[in-house]
Amino acid sequence: MDVSDLLTETYDRLPDLVRTAVDGLSPEQLRHQPGPGTNSIGWLVWHLTRVQDHHVADLLDAEQIWVSGDWADRFGLTADPDNTGYGHSPAQVAAVRPESAQALIDYYEAVASRTGSFVAGLRPADLDRVVDEAWDPPVTLGVRLVSIAEDDLQHVGQAAYVRGLIEAG
Repeated sequence: MDVSDLLTETYDRLPDLVRTAVDGLSPEQLRHQPGPGTNSIGWLVWHLTRVQDHHVADLLDAEQIWVSGDWADRFGLTADPDNTGYGHSPAQVAAVRPESAQALIDYYEAVASRTGSFVAGLRPADLDRVVDEAWDPPVTLGVRLVSIAEDDLQHVGQAAYVRGLIEAG
């Protein structure tokens, strides 16, 4: 298995996990916070998608999908390219209000499609390219792609857990 196959396998698992976490939930269920100061399913999936969109757009030196359409309106937000959810207060978490599960699925699938196209064309040597010198050691493309996948997998697992809490009543 080559590097693009490995990354494709990893990233191709996420759309089904996102769908499973949100499909069939009402807007109220998507916004449900299981306790004070906790994250809702809608916020978790929006955040993991925003991080992937933000980081992959940066890697491609391209505009984020978030700001290129009506995505923000579908979440009750503005199209701020810097708003990925990092450091959100409980009030900011509650302000992420997806209109439907389909809004989350559609946004994730749009981002995943671009990510899939990007990773499909990678060669092993590409992964050593430094993409962020603000860290010590500097971050390579390979490290950044692993970081994005790890963040997405953690958050989609959290969303599935919150869904289980909601369904258990």
